Amino acid sequence: MTSSATHLWRLLKWGRILARHGALSGIERDPNTPPTIRRLARVARFGARVPKIPAYADALQAIGPAAIKLGQSLATRPDIVGEAATLDLLRLQDALPPVPYETIHAAMTRAFGRDPSALFRSIDPVPVGAASIAQVHRAVTTDGRTVAVKVLRPGVEEDFARAIDTYQWAAAQVEGMGGELSRLRPRLVIETFKRWTARELDLRREAASASELADSMAAEPDFVVPKIDWQRTSGKVLTLEWVDGIKLSNRAALIEAGYDVPAIANTLVHAFLRQAIAEGFFHADMHQGNLFALPGNRIAAIDFGIMGRIDRRARVWLAEILYGLITGNYKRVAEIHFEAGYVPAHHNVEEFATALRAVGEPMRGLAVKDMSIGMMLDGLFNITRDFDMQTQPHLLLLQKTMVMVEGVATSLDPDINLWDTAAPFVREWIRTELGPEAFVADRLITDLRTFARLPELIRNIEARYPSPGGAPPAPPLQEIEIVRIGGGWRYLAVAILSAGAAVAATWALLG
Repeated sequence: MTSSATHLWRLLKWGRILARHGALSGIERDPNTPPTIRRLARVARFGARVPKIPAYADALQAIGPAAIKLGQSLATRPDIVGEAATLDLLRLQDALPPVPYETIHAAMTRAFGRDPSALFRSIDPVPVGAASIAQVHRAVTTDGRTVAVKVLRPGVEEDFARAIDTYQWAAAQVEGMGGELSRLRPRLVIETFKRWTARELDLRREAASASELADSMAAEPDFVVPKIDWQRTSGKVLTLEWVDGIKLSNRAALIEAGYDVPAIANTLVHAFLRQAIAEGFFHADMHQGNLFALPGNRIAAIDFGIMGRIDRRARVWLAEILYGLITGNYKRVAEIHFEAGYVPAHHNVEEFATALRAVGEPMRGLAVKDMSIGMMLDGLFNITRDFDMQTQPHLLLLQKTMVMVEGVATSLDPDINLWDTAAPFVREWIRTELGPEAFVADRLITDLRTFARLPELIRNIEARYPSPGGAPPAPPLQEIEIVRIGGGWRYLAVAILSAGAAVAATWALLG
């Protein structure tokens, strides 16, 4: 177990780097920062030449790979780091010096248990990309296919384990101080970051995520997911179909090549909505470096290390919230927040609706280029404070991805109106999933499942309560023992209610 002294030493070392890049100035000025943390920030910057404009992304890149990934996580939380820091952190592109190919070749040999030449006809020793966790090389398989080979950096797991250990310790200390920082739940932020990282450090998980996303996006043929080469994939090496397109970050090249840039922007928004709302499984790292334009105004995505998942209940709430904002029905949006438990029940739903209207109404009907995103975010975060709203874990990745998708779509088409673009999809999904036909279908499925369980329920009741004069009762079934919670009157009450329900259902069927 790592000692507190070791954690403090690491934090002071990292703090010194942050101070030299001006990244601690916001912490010192923020009135919500506890005095203890403010004093530590002053100690860390003592004697350092602090720039006037903080360079948050540069500071985290100087600390190392784990800090880069933490920065990407914090980019989803402008309520913690502020709008300026969020915008700077969003430019983290994992641009790091590549590992020498000899080291990568040795890592591939260990991962496959044999020399890579048995699987690849050729591998370009110059990587096409070097990130904080892995780097990618272009290769040709022994059967002649061009593929991308992603290889974990040797030793990256140990580096992340040490860093996350200290992050968790620091988050626990900060949250224990109470106040505003406790409401922002830093331990939850670090725990979410830890889960993201665990997925990214197992490239088989990334391959499985890409395969699942490809299946779920079959209804969006203009959004392409590269095929996985499972025979050349392991926990530390991922091989997938090579994508030969133009990065969406190069708008001039897209126009020169004859692409319909506004159409690509619309495809991106629709693809994200289908993933997040219709499927509940979405690519959570859709920045411009991970998106390519293909012939026919199609989009191909890469890098599936960070994926988000939300259940159907949350997706229904999300769709209704989006549609409420699109149509200006702030009362319904407020009601959904209360129904979901996002806002504590002691607050007033009408007051919350009024607060939402004050933020949303100035934005409606405007192109993105005419919006003040900073003012909107500031207004929303003030609402979360005023109404004691805590961080929702399943929405962290979604918030980050929405900001990314908006940024990419706007860079492609500055005149795009995201509300108008999203409205038809959201309206149709709500009609399909929540309309009369969907209600009847859901009711039929529920009733059929209940009916299918009826014989087993009756047998369990007979086994527990045999008829008078019959054979001695058999020992309780294992299934019954598993259901038993707490014993005593609770167990008896469950049995009585189950018996009553079964008898009533039987009478209904016979009658």
